[in-house]
Amino acid sequence: MNPKKVSLAYKKYTNNYIKGNLIQRSKENYADIISEITDIIESDNTEKDYILSIDLGTIYTYYSRTWKEDVLLQNRNRSEALKLMYMSTFYQCITQELYELGIPDYAFSDVVAALIHFTMFGWEKEEQILFDFIAEHLDGKIMKANDWNKHVWFLLELYLQYRNKTLWGINQHVHRTVREKLEAAERRYELIPDDLGIYSEVLASWSTADEKAAADLIGSMIAYHSELASDLGNSIEFGDYRYGFYPYEILFLIHVRQKQGLPVPEQYEELLMNTAEAKMTFEAPEPYPQKDPLLVQIDGYHRKHYPKYALNRYDDTLFEE
Repeated sequence: MNPKKVSLAYKKYTNNYIKGNLIQRSKENYADIISEITDIIESDNTEKDYILSIDLGTIYTYYSRTWKEDVLLQNRNRSEALKLMYMSTFYQCITQELYELGIPDYAFSDVVAALIHFTMFGWEKEEQILFDFIAEHLDGKIMKANDWNKHVWFLLELYLQYRNKTLWGINQHVHRTVREKLEAAERRYELIPDDLGIYSEVLASWSTADEKAAADLIGSMIAYHSELASDLGNSIEFGDYRYGFYPYEILFLIHVRQKQGLPVPEQYEELLMNTAEAKMTFEAPEPYPQKDPLLVQIDGYHRKHYPKYALNRYDDTLFEE
């Protein structure tokens, strides 16, 4: 790991939002879909309502960049936009069941990230609904699980072990089982990694009570993430501008260890663990944000027009105290 290269990459990461006009464009795109969504809902246009599912992606991007503006640029410990970003993913998943759109409008990595954040937020009801969705569709056509990100498979497996849950009766070597299931179902699987590298070592010992061993594991994860983030724009894992310097896979490991009363390092010297994103704090449980009106409208529309809409099995108090 080259500290200077990491530092330069972080400056590039930050400048991407300052100079790239991305935040302003996402605000404009969000404003553009308001009338489109309103027209579809008010006209009960069931021939074009699949557009609502697509527009959820625009809402996701808007809140993703609003979160960057709050935390990365303004250096404020605010998580409201982050919460709404993953709420958008949640509705993208659930509405996708209603349409024959072929390729999902969300990435598998985003679904796992939403599940992990719901867990860290302490939103147990929504966490369970999203996990049930993953379990039902992981080998199906509306869950594009052909994902190359090793940390995503690490997070899913760590989640299963932490929550004492299984997928297809297993909670170990999940990536291999999914490869086999997708291959048997004649779906794309070739990008799923054969091994998880450093994450395999972490999964084997994540619950160790040995303080030094835990610190060494976390240190290895920091080095791995930092090295790939330093190659920003080129590496296929952590080389993106959403998670490049947001080490949520490390934060989740720290979270589950703390929940189980296991020791974690009290401070870190590495840049990766001292960014504004990495130092965000969550309450237990984290308060729900004020609901986005477009999400409320889209959810209400599908509850009204689609009896098979999965959320009709629940009342409308999701994402509420």
